[in-house]
Amino acid sequence: MDFIFELAIILLASKIAGDISVKLGQPSVLGKLLVGILLGPAVLGLVSNTSTLEELSQIGVILLMFIAGLETDIDGFKRSWKASTSVGLSGIVVPFFIGFIAGVIMHMSTFEASFLGLLLSATSVSISVQALKELNKMQSKEGTAILGAAVIDDVVVIIALAFLMSMAGGDVNLSMIIMKKVLFFGVAILAAWKLVPWILTKFASLKVTESVITGALIICFLYAYIAELMGVAAIIGAYIAGLALNLTKLKHVVFKKAETISYSLFVPVFFTSIGLQVSFEGISQHLSTIVWLSILAILTKLIGAAVGAKLAKFSWSSSLGIGAAMVSRGEVALIIAAIGLESHLISQELFAILVIVVLVTTIATPPMMKYFFNRSQSEKSIKVTA
Repeated sequence: MDFIFELAIILLASKIAGDISVKLGQPSVLGKLLVGILLGPAVLGLVSNTSTLEELSQIGVILLMFIAGLETDIDGFKRSWKASTSVGLSGIVVPFFIGFIAGVIMHMSTFEASFLGLLLSATSVSISVQALKELNKMQSKEGTAILGAAVIDDVVVIIALAFLMSMAGGDVNLSMIIMKKVLFFGVAILAAWKLVPWILTKFASLKVTESVITGALIICFLYAYIAELMGVAAIIGAYIAGLALNLTKLKHVVFKKAETISYSLFVPVFFTSIGLQVSFEGISQHLSTIVWLSILAILTKLIGAAVGAKLAKFSWSSSLGIGAAMVSRGEVALIIAAIGLESHLISQELFAILVIVVLVTTIATPPMMKYFFNRSQSEKSIKVTA
């Protein structure tokens, strides 16, 4: 029963913290992230990051990206592919090379420095999605460019990681990895076009309660599971499932039900669980390294992705807002860090440092997005009234 009590604490604290954050002029997600640190082992120790909580958190991030797919402007998504490609690739190249140089300065080997560069190139827009929703930017040109860039980022970084692992002597078949990704996207798109609408229609005709949302969740979880199986992040699979259901006539029904289920339980657990991973043990010994790596991680992604957005003809304020949305490394970078630790490409000490750095980038993302996008909106208002 301890877990039930912890769950009640998480839900209560995340809603109160989110409300306080909004009243202070920040996105609610920032309060939810910070309250996780407060509740967790780092401060009060009221909630522990158990395996059950991690599973609920995983469902939360999957549902969050699923909803993002349902909300995406499909026509805008098609129009923004050039911008997404520019943002995604520029947001990889700059962090990679600066991260590589940082690794060399830290006396790492070529492979270790390359791994650090790749880790800093990763992105996870699951946190950014919530900030986009609160800023009413989900269906904007900036929002569609960010979501498209995240898909490109995930695919390119994972393939580059596989290439690096094969070069480092790991048992990795690069051609097989690329083929699996191509196969996944090919089958996922074909299923979205032909199979998903048929499945949802069949579920809608069932004489049972909530059959439509049940069918939609089955599709979402299958897409996420198969994506993970094929070497693509589960959140990308969930996002594509949302896009697939976005094309159906029942998308509004699915969206309303999915949002209720997600934001009442799973999404608050996801946001709070990020803060639960923070540990201040031994942090004083590596504080300077954590600070300069965090600054490096934020600036390289911010500037890299912003330059890509500017090349796609966004204003500088919008470009910086897009860059800010790509800053969060989230669970994608944590997975890559774990792979590096298992492969002995990074030490246990550096792994602990990188976990803190990833969390810093995640917490820094929402307020930066709000600042730059509000600035962009103000500039547009001035131009209209001028």
